[in-house]
Amino acid sequence: MTTPAHADAHEPPAHSSRGPAHHGPGHPGSGHHGPGDEAAHAELLALDAALSAPTVERVVDEVARHLAAEPAAVLDLGCGPGGGTLALARRFPSASVTAVDRSPVMLERVRTAARAAGLGGRVRTVPADLSGAWPALDRADLVWAASVLHELADPQPFLGGARAVLRPGGLLAVVELDGLPGFLPADPGAGRSGLEDRCHAALAAAGWSAHPDWRPVLERAGLEVLAVRTVDTVAPPVGAGTTRYARAWFARMRPALEGRLAAADLAVLDALLDPEDPAALRHRRDLAFRSGRTVWIARRP
Repeated sequence: MTTPAHADAHEPPAHSSRGPAHHGPGHPGSGHHGPGDEAAHAELLALDAALSAPTVERVVDEVARHLAAEPAAVLDLGCGPGGGTLALARRFPSASVTAVDRSPVMLERVRTAARAAGLGGRVRTVPADLSGAWPALDRADLVWAASVLHELADPQPFLGGARAVLRPGGLLAVVELDGLPGFLPADPGAGRSGLEDRCHAALAAAGWSAHPDWRPVLERAGLEVLAVRTVDTVAPPVGAGTTRYARAWFARMRPALEGRLAAADLAVLDALLDPEDPAALRHRRDLAFRSGRTVWIARRP
């Protein structure tokens, strides 16, 4: 799937442009994406992947602690633009990594990023909509599914497919955003303090990035949950990428907040998005990216 996270913040469960549903940051809003906005969605997820890379690397390290041996084959289901794919390929230098997504735009980004990182020889892509019939996939020692499960009306068929492709003793890592991405200080300098918290609360009430504790769902799928870990944001240096992502994210969530926030809050959001306003996001130097991840690590007996 495709999320910023993935995610890589998401709208109510629905199929998006990534694998089974994606993702979204997993990755910042998911849901239905037509041809007209798929490239913009891919760009949003790529911005999230770039800023979230240190956090995702720590999540991969958490998963690696539970592996009995270095994996030979890794599968990234709903890969989006490939942030998880590349993190996995770097962490496991002897493994082949297969990235699966239903979006040609996402898969082209994966291939381009893998070549740029010198990983093209170990990363391959497979186009597939995993909410339907699965393609033939090689058995894997590790399956990674970031910002995927919360997109599915019924995750059990997907988990059954993931379990089937795992070798006995192999691991499934289910990754979700630990809340929506944040950028503003508590006092944005206009309106009431806590604007971003109110935005997040309104989006959460609408189902964005909502997910349960996946432990019982994984156990029903015949998987043994070994650990659940939450990794806080490893904040990257604030720079142009932070500003671009903040602008893209606020532009994406602004329409969903119409009628859900007070008029005064909406006016502040409009000012933040207005490039001519002195307080606009593009002019600010106090933005800081915040976006953690929670991972459920499960083993096929």
